[in-house]
Amino acid sequence: MDKYKIDSHKLNYHLPRVVKWMKTGDAYPIYMEVSPAGGCNQRCTFCALDFMEYQKRTLDMSIYVPRLKEFAEAGLKSIMYAGEGEPFLHKEFNRMVVETKQAGIDVGITTNASLMSRQDSSEIIKSVEWIKVSINAGTAPTYAKIHQCLESHFDKTIRNITDAVEEKRSQNSKAAIGLQMVLLPENFDEAVLLAKLGAEMGCDYLVIKPYSQHPQSITEQYREINYKETDDLAKELKDTETDSFKVIFRRDTMKVWDEADRGYDCCQALPFWSYLDAGGNLWGCSMYLEDPRFSYGNIYENTYKEIWEGVVRKKSMDFVKNELDISQCRVNCRMDKINRYLWDLKTPPDHVNFI
Repeated sequence: MDKYKIDSHKLNYHLPRVVKWMKTGDAYPIYMEVSPAGGCNQRCTFCALDFMEYQKRTLDMSIYVPRLKEFAEAGLKSIMYAGEGEPFLHKEFNRMVVETKQAGIDVGITTNASLMSRQDSSEIIKSVEWIKVSINAGTAPTYAKIHQCLESHFDKTIRNITDAVEEKRSQNSKAAIGLQMVLLPENFDEAVLLAKLGAEMGCDYLVIKPYSQHPQSITEQYREINYKETDDLAKELKDTETDSFKVIFRRDTMKVWDEADRGYDCCQALPFWSYLDAGGNLWGCSMYLEDPRFSYGNIYENTYKEIWEGVVRKKSMDFVKNELDISQCRVNCRMDKINRYLWDLKTPPDHVNFI
């Protein structure tokens, strides 16, 4: 059971924003992905953003914190801290999380958790909606092979997750603590082992998701991967579930690999989200990071309103609407299901009044 709708979308719960978009063709984002730090302490074999080269840069808190208030005033509802690096490499990341929640914005974190100490969990657990740990194996040797790190990182990560669960319980936090595995040939046989481990640790869920080749990625070793033979694994994973632990096997997303037609002719989802990199640059699409056609501006140089309502962003949106070839876009783009939803609203089938 996917009670968080991870394998779907939730734009239908924001109808006023959708109605505004239907009327004007534009809107302010509901969701933003933010990269606190550009560097990473691991080098996962499947890393989609390896082309960003793990730059040693971090968001400037003296500018970012005031921008948080601007984001909230403009209607931003949530921020996921992840991005091209490991969030906990930012020396003031805990403060960043707390400040975001205090600004009225929900917080989610995607992390490898190897740097997430007990003190970190203690300081942020009441300010987050969820923490999702990227852990792509059930044993230390396989973990080290995929994450390209020391085997000791695996045990450290397990300990840090366990500590986070304990902090959640001791502070009576409602935060969901989950695991995420990108299903690869190397870890296929360890998915069930990881699920059992997650249940033992007291996690809320494990997400099993497909790999998605980023067109700009340096790594291409999984480009030809397919997910046709996964039914037996899905059943085995189902058996590991308990009343408090669920496995979210992203079957619908895996099926997209075999679809010849995306179901829509153009990308219409960009107004509802954005990406802020560790250098303060605001982008329209994470697939086109460092492509000037998708660059909106920099929060160090302009206010959020100036960027979002500016000429540069308008030019980018015009390009997406009139020139972007979505056949070149990433399969299973983060906005894929939202695009399907918006396309259906704009191009409804016959007889829609017969509800």
